[in-house]
Amino acid sequence: MRTMILLLSVYIAGIAIVTTACKNSSTGNPPVSEKKNDSSEIVKRGEYLVTIGVCDDCHSPKTMGARGPEIDMERRLSGFPGTRPAPSYNKELMQSGIVQFNEDFTSAAGVWGISFAANLTSDATGIGNWPLENFKYAIRHGKLKGMETGRDLLPPMPWTNFSKMTDEDIEAVYTYLKTIKPVNNVVPAPIPPAGGK
Repeated sequence: MRTMILLLSVYIAGIAIVTTACKNSSTGNPPVSEKKNDSSEIVKRGEYLVTIGVCDDCHSPKTMGARGPEIDMERRLSGFPGTRPAPSYNKELMQSGIVQFNEDFTSAAGVWGISFAANLTSDATGIGNWPLENFKYAIRHGKLKGMETGRDLLPPMPWTNFSKMTDEDIEAVYTYLKTIKPVNNVVPAPIPPAGGK
């Protein structure tokens, strides 16, 4: 039995040595490295992340279709339309902690007041002139325009979840958003809760 265990140990050690030698041998070919993403792959990754992150649900105005609200592709990801009157919400429900949405989910109300989904398009009224670092800061720290002195991003924006994305994923989202149609739309400022809390 001891002889068998010894032979098995020698056999396993031999395989390990051969495997290591093969990995370290020079074959004249450069080592296999991770494939660098080209810009089209980064854009595709960003589109995928925007889709699974359900960004359209809040940031895209909708039109009523045969199956209910449908994304208005002409204004996709442009946020709450600034030309639309502010929706009215039940103040008692807001103060009691119940969250309410307008008809196309581009505005929400709760104990924080009334918030409006931001313009994420490549227009200057959106993120068009934001550097990548500002976009990262907005996602990581929940600050408007990615500025340290900016106001906090308000619910229902789930920035605390998105803050856990990798730098590569944030860059992919940013790169994708820079490729979408620019929509000129100045989103209104949030409305604080009654009493200015």
